[in-house]
Amino acid sequence: MALATLGLLPRSVLALDGCEVMLCLAAPDWRSIPRCSVVINQLMRDLAKGKPFPTCDSTSAGNTASHSWASAPANCPPQYITDTEGPNGPQPRCEYSGVISVSVEGQLFTQTWWRWDGDSVTDFRPDAKQRLGSWNTRFDDELAAWLAAQPPDQPVDPYGNPQQ
Repeated sequence: MALATLGLLPRSVLALDGCEVMLCLAAPDWRSIPRCSVVINQLMRDLAKGKPFPTCDSTSAGNTASHSWASAPANCPPQYITDTEGPNGPQPRCEYSGVISVSVEGQLFTQTWWRWDGDSVTDFRPDAKQRLGSWNTRFDDELAAWLAAQPPDQPVDPYGNPQQ
């Protein structure tokens, strides 16, 4: 729909703008849209350089996008948290540098986790999945693999003590 119009933009509009960023980040797979690949890769380079997240003057109060830095364990999906050895023992570290959150009609729609090397993965929220019908499932696949690798819950007695 609106994404199809991205290819029709005049060359003078090629400067990174927040409206185009939001459209691309809300796509089922921005990597499959050539124009969006350019836009989102530029966005990640800009954010890595400390540039602010672009704004979109055309959005309504319920349609927003924002950026925050990732931190483990509070602001990082569990499948991307690793422990690194620190001076006081293991320290949790997020494999991703930041997250771009897109809300549509007041509901969190996607969260795109990105790294300095340009890699990213998008968590499509339930509302996005329902509306889109298909999406890039990498985030879901990696979460499922991480969950499957977790040790089974240890049985406990009625008092909450672990049983052997």
